[in-house]
Amino acid sequence: MLKMPKIASVITIIAPLMLISANPALAAGGGGSYAKQDWSFSGIFGKYDKLTLQRGFQIHKEVCAACHSLKYLSYRHLEALGYNEAQIKALASEYEVTDGPNDEGEMYTRPALPSDRFYSPFANDAAARYANGGALPVDLSLIAKARANGPDYLYALLTSYHDDAPAGVEVPEGLYYNDAFSGNLIAMPQPLYDDQVAYQDGHDATVAQMSYDVVNFLMWAAEPHLEERKSLGIKVILFLLFFVFVLYAHKRRLWKNLH
Repeated sequence: MLKMPKIASVITIIAPLMLISANPALAAGGGGSYAKQDWSFSGIFGKYDKLTLQRGFQIHKEVCAACHSLKYLSYRHLEALGYNEAQIKALASEYEVTDGPNDEGEMYTRPALPSDRFYSPFANDAAARYANGGALPVDLSLIAKARANGPDYLYALLTSYHDDAPAGVEVPEGLYYNDAFSGNLIAMPQPLYDDQVAYQDGHDATVAQMSYDVVNFLMWAAEPHLEERKSLGIKVILFLLFFVFVLYAHKRRLWKNLH
């Protein structure tokens, strides 16, 4: 049986390892080595930056949403980004959704409500493939956690397009050269260009900045409760450490009286 000091030492060692699990949990597989970016949500005490998330949402709304869905998010979730109820209602109402049936048994369209899922640009996968030359645009809800180093990979992907491929590399029609993509040939054309959007907060809209912002937003979309999970993890570890020291003090007192 472990003595109390040894138990305390073991938990002291295990505690940081447990806190590591409070970091964004990225799925294993298809990793690759990409330049590490400075993400505000990284680390034990990492948090989302709401201004960055709002800029990222603007990029998604004005650029990404033309092809990609966010099927696991509802408009009401935007409250976490700092939008108020009126703003969320206004954002949702920009889109029409199918509802019904009505009293006559017919489907109808209406403005989206905060409770509705994000608008999907295509009615189904077949329509999406037809509109994109056979390629199916992926849903972005969990894309930031779809592989190891997900945020770093997405940033690298968005910033690694080249108009001219290296000598000896032939790029077939309908494909594009990208340093970060496996095989370097990707069906998605370059989505971001300098000054493509006018940020509402006046921030410079470079490709690097827009890529950073939209990746932050996609990480939030995949892990909206990250801050709460980390906070809970820290509280649990502090409680366990306190409990160990209480048991150790009790053990010292008990054995002192016995001797």
